[in-house]
Amino acid sequence: MDAKAKISLANKSIDTILVLDFGSQYTQLIARRVRESDVYSEILPWDIDEDKIKALKPKGIILSGGPESVTQSHTPRIPQIVFDLDIPLLGICYGMQTLAEQMGGQVISSEHKEFGHAEISIKTDCELFSDLDKTLNVWMSHGDQVQDIPDDFTLVASTASAPIAAMQHDSKPIFALQFHPEVTHTESGKVILENFIFKVCNARNDWKMDDLISQRIEEIKQQVGDNKVLLGLSGGVDSSVTAALLHQAIGKKLVCVFVDNGLLRKGEAVEVMQTFKENMNLNVIKSDSEEAFLRHLKGVEDPEQKRKIIGRTFIDVFDAEAIKIKDVHFLAQGTIYPDVIESSGSESKEARVIKSHHNVGGLPEEMKMDLVEPLRDLFKDEVRRMGVELGLSPEMLYRHPFPGPGLGVRILGEVTKQKTAILQEADHIFIQELIKADLYDKVSQAFAVFLPIKSVGVVGDERRYAEVIALRAVETIDFMTARWAHLPYEFLEHVSNRIVNEIEDVSRVVYDISSKPPATIEWLSLIHI
Repeated sequence: MDAKAKISLANKSIDTILVLDFGSQYTQLIARRVRESDVYSEILPWDIDEDKIKALKPKGIILSGGPESVTQSHTPRIPQIVFDLDIPLLGICYGMQTLAEQMGGQVISSEHKEFGHAEISIKTDCELFSDLDKTLNVWMSHGDQVQDIPDDFTLVASTASAPIAAMQHDSKPIFALQFHPEVTHTESGKVILENFIFKVCNARNDWKMDDLISQRIEEIKQQVGDNKVLLGLSGGVDSSVTAALLHQAIGKKLVCVFVDNGLLRKGEAVEVMQTFKENMNLNVIKSDSEEAFLRHLKGVEDPEQKRKIIGRTFIDVFDAEAIKIKDVHFLAQGTIYPDVIESSGSESKEARVIKSHHNVGGLPEEMKMDLVEPLRDLFKDEVRRMGVELGLSPEMLYRHPFPGPGLGVRILGEVTKQKTAILQEADHIFIQELIKADLYDKVSQAFAVFLPIKSVGVVGDERRYAEVIALRAVETIDFMTARWAHLPYEFLEHVSNRIVNEIEDVSRVVYDISSKPPATIEWLSLIHI
């Protein structure tokens, strides 16, 4: 949904924390952490009109990180209205650096960049760190740092590489942190943020998920009016919750289209159609489009090209179905925030592209229908919480995520029907065994990947020169960061034996032990920048 069309809750008697976005990959994560504490949070770009900030009447403002450098000219700065409001401020990473520079301090590009874990030492009493240990493990992601603290500020914390890792104003409720308290890797990050929200801002925890559902239903009604909406239904968590939300908002004006693109998991098409027709009583149309997708993907190996082709083909299918249905003016998608920020789709112009998701960066520039994306600023676990409130079954909500482009992004190199069939079988075995071993619900996402190489193997007394399959399993909460799942060796051995023994086109199985960052969760993701 267009940010201009969003209905703010600020006109209700609900306390609000404003997050000013400077383009960080973690901006929405800040807002999400605030909402986890039952306080309403809204994100606005750093260069938003001043009147919109005033209208929000925030109890406090958090300044996000960002990819730019304060040492360069024409990079984002805090608008004057933020200082004029005379309310609590918390600068994080770039937010700290521009705050320091604008208040008379100095920022430099450091030779010692920090990415990942760091240990901070707290030097003085500070309300943000009240009742916490004097030494904390935190998550850093910065190249610049504050060299000279502004007048009227006090040093609060340091690391070995960043002597000024936290600071506070001597008389005003203004604080700044070089590290990221919003990520789960920061020890006591939730406490630090809650100290700011409740002790400094005195905000009330009077916001609930029901408020968000009501807000989104009103937004949908306002945007759609009396028009029909076509929803691209995949059967995953995001599209399922989107379907439930739209169904409540517009009822029979919702038409769902399930596209069988030939790149689904084994048995997926039958399962999805049964689930949504029987459990949710939705109007679902099935489009058998395998031939079209495989034809468009023929000979294509570049990952970004594949994503864009798949995105365009989905839209072509939806356009064709919309013509049959008639009077369809809107296309609904289960787009969530990690899709948006990794595709550089945030409201901030400073955000960098990590990968183009088929439903964001993969969409064509010209579309016949307007988009409806009610989950666009939410994380996976928030979507699941919303699904619980909407009455969806646990089986639907807690399935592992499956990318919209399907196995097209899990086959490295050209996508073919044969490769897809091999991968479907390997993936099915992996998931089947995870369920049998009571490990499925202990990992956040698990799948198999088809690698573009062959390996020599020995089967009986014969040589086998066949494909290589990689297994991937991760543990995560918000899918912005993830740790590879430490599955038992015996389990991995059993899965590997089944795959090699049952699929004669596979000679070798490997296990991915990369975490995010630096890797992404999916394999076929990175672009050349």
